[in-house]
Amino acid sequence: MAEVEREAMEYDVVIVGAGPAGLSAAIRLKQLDADCNVVVLEKGSEVGAHILSGAVLDPSGLDALMPDWKEKGSPIKTKVIEDNFYMLGEAGKLRVPNFPMPPLMNNHGNYIVSMANVCRWMAEQAEEMGVEIFPGMACSELVYGENGEIKGVVAGEFGINPDGTKGDNYEPGMELHGKYVFLSEGVRGSLSKQVIAKYDLDAGKEPQKFGLGMKEIWEIDPAKHKEGTVTHTMGWPLNSNAGGGSFIYHIENNQVYVGFVVHLGYKNPHVFPYMEFQRFKHHPMVAELLKGGKRVAYGARAITEGGFQSMPKMVAPGVALLGCSVGMVNVPRIKGNHNAMLSGKAAAEAAFVAIQAGRSGDELSEYEADVRSGEIGKDLKKVRNVKPLWSKFGLMTSLAVGGFDMWTNTFGFSLLGTLGHGKSDAEATEKAADHKKIDYPKPDGKLSFDRLTNVAFSFTNHDENQPAHLTLKDPSVPVDVNLPVYAGPSARYCPAGVYEFVEEEGKDPRFVINFQNCVHCKTCDIKDPTQNIVWTTPQGGDGPNYPNM
Repeated sequence: MAEVEREAMEYDVVIVGAGPAGLSAAIRLKQLDADCNVVVLEKGSEVGAHILSGAVLDPSGLDALMPDWKEKGSPIKTKVIEDNFYMLGEAGKLRVPNFPMPPLMNNHGNYIVSMANVCRWMAEQAEEMGVEIFPGMACSELVYGENGEIKGVVAGEFGINPDGTKGDNYEPGMELHGKYVFLSEGVRGSLSKQVIAKYDLDAGKEPQKFGLGMKEIWEIDPAKHKEGTVTHTMGWPLNSNAGGGSFIYHIENNQVYVGFVVHLGYKNPHVFPYMEFQRFKHHPMVAELLKGGKRVAYGARAITEGGFQSMPKMVAPGVALLGCSVGMVNVPRIKGNHNAMLSGKAAAEAAFVAIQAGRSGDELSEYEADVRSGEIGKDLKKVRNVKPLWSKFGLMTSLAVGGFDMWTNTFGFSLLGTLGHGKSDAEATEKAADHKKIDYPKPDGKLSFDRLTNVAFSFTNHDENQPAHLTLKDPSVPVDVNLPVYAGPSARYCPAGVYEFVEEEGKDPRFVINFQNCVHCKTCDIKDPTQNIVWTTPQGGDGPNYPNM
């Protein structure tokens, strides 16, 4: 397309993404300076529409940001009152007692929440303080200044035809410029990925690791509901096929969050993460809980799991990466929202000091130092060896050795030092011929469901009259390489049925991308063994519309 002329708006700080990190940064900037000009751009149709998390919230991040959050009418109500951990076999379970677990694994004082609703509430607080929040505004490009610094983003471009030409209703969008730009896009954000590559921010770091988290909300029999109960499991059905586990959280209104996480470093390309989740619900413990209930929502998203040693450099000229754009999830605790909030707070404080000093467009090195040496760094450093131990030696070794390492880290040292991850999740995928196919039971339509039926419960919608936001570097690779060598894993690793290989009699297979189904989990961008799929933002407002994930 020819060069597009756009209007520009000037701000002190431009924030991409209205998740817990971005909203925390916006709120903190306004706390520090009510006159600070802050804008938050959100690609979802509303704040919270693209937010999916477990979630048991450690309130420490919110305590630091807004100590009076309870008085401000937050939707954080359900305290954890019971904490269970089980090892599952196909038909039975073994309760793992809480007492040998390191103190950091204790959920006392935490809350079961919908992070989508928490973000909606945080957005209300930010707007009351004067923050401008624009939902439905996908940020499609970075804007660079004269010295190569990032000075803004392009947001709100609409009306491009599927062939890339401008449609009759084309809107060029706007450039939003800031003294600093914060990228809080969540996992594997498209702009964050560009920044990391351009400025080589991951040089000398371990590869980032990821998991795929899938979640359903169920309304269950009130007689089985135990509000405030948290249950985690490991073992069946994954066993040796992949790392991962489940969560079952009892929230209010006789609802439970039922979730399943599959670590994306699995070797066997025949693994079908979505079907592992569906099979899990047929375990007697889970099936009995859900019997007579109904699923009311579904969604999926990738989770950063690399931890302390995989965090890239977080700053480049004019830009800072926040929250999951860096990867701040504490894997054994399955918690990252508190660190996302703390990162937003830290970035805001660094930007405030810089702006007060008349700076702009430089590196906010104070932010990086705060993250690595402050509460976030301390939280992640204690558990840094759990994930590599699990990936290299399996579940039981990671539980024993990783648990011991977490205990010693409680006292400030580790006999293991810092272990590496080795391969990326894409590189970990091995040839299909070296692994057995896995026979997955057909969904029964009561406890387990096919992908397309479940995707309808994510309320996903994409305007079909636009270019596919899932692009291929080389269109020949899926059929010529991924299908014969890896048995076409994209048809399985996607939790929304976006990718399929269509075989018709007498014709070569065709690779089809059903981008309308996409729930923006980014798994394809992460796990594709040839790294041929690139996830970009569709036009603003498209994608899932999660109610209270």
